[in-house]
Amino acid sequence: MREIVIKENEAGQRFDKFLKKYLSEATGGFLYKMLRKKNIVLNGKKATGNEKLNCGDKVKFFLADETIDKFSGKEKASARYETLPKTSLSVLYEDDHVLIFNKPAGLLSQKSKADDVSVVEYLIQYLLKTGSLKQEDLTTFKPSICNRLDRNTSGLITAGKSLAGLQKLGELFKERTMKKYYLCLVKGRVDKKQYICGFLHKDEKTNTVRVQENRLLKDDLPIETEYEPIAWKKDVTLLKVHLITGRTHQIRAHLASVGHPLIGDTKYGEEKVNGRYRTKYHLKWQLLHAYELIFPKLDPPFEALSKRRVTAPVPKEFYQMIKETEWEHGTQEALEVLH
Repeated sequence: MREIVIKENEAGQRFDKFLKKYLSEATGGFLYKMLRKKNIVLNGKKATGNEKLNCGDKVKFFLADETIDKFSGKEKASARYETLPKTSLSVLYEDDHVLIFNKPAGLLSQKSKADDVSVVEYLIQYLLKTGSLKQEDLTTFKPSICNRLDRNTSGLITAGKSLAGLQKLGELFKERTMKKYYLCLVKGRVDKKQYICGFLHKDEKTNTVRVQENRLLKDDLPIETEYEPIAWKKDVTLLKVHLITGRTHQIRAHLASVGHPLIGDTKYGEEKVNGRYRTKYHLKWQLLHAYELIFPKLDPPFEALSKRRVTAPVPKEFYQMIKETEWEHGTQEALEVLH
């Protein structure tokens, strides 16, 4: 017999949904049969599976430990997080509910295929190693990220360690009460602050987007982007971009649409410009970095994040380019970004 007590991260869901997570390798038919035969009971009583779980509820499994371990997929899950390749992903902030990473360019935010390795896998590996998460917790609750960056974009990724953390971060992104700023190097001179808006049309076949002034199709999404120059010279500008809406490839496509494509962007940029930077700096991807998050006033249990500013150091190649460029304006401002 095994007994588990429902924790805060598991409360609020239907009992059968919980069981399908806890015994993920078992069929629905098997689970409902175990409920009918009272091999699985809730708070000492027969259950149907429709019950809503509360924190502190007790679930008893009158099954052999070998059967429970087999249907929970425990051994497979453990091996998956022990064999991840090394990465330069680093932790910038952590509390009981929230964790913020600095993601390197080249790493997926989330899996697109079953055998991919992403930030999510490294998040779980980190929490297991530090003891913030136990292997058995993964059967019913999986910590996850709350914002996504393109594979070749570096910078700030937020993650929820708890259900409360996931919900709060999701709320902040949805309501746009948390400000998000990016750094990027673009072609051409930009010498004043700009606000641009439009609509984004996505081509699923090519995984590209197109910026339009008006909504032509129902699925076209409104976008808003604000940017200001930090430093510039004749043919290149270091921009700080305020991402007001957060759509696929928004910054890359929006800036390209107004004549300032990102340097290193093979999808929306200019090959001639990219080629020069590849030759000089061995550049592999676009110079776009999720640089800064500014949180609004928050109540407990998130008071540690209230009005907090979190910044991510720029990658080595980006750092080198900013430092070595002979700026006509903003040299001091550019250097301040690096510290």
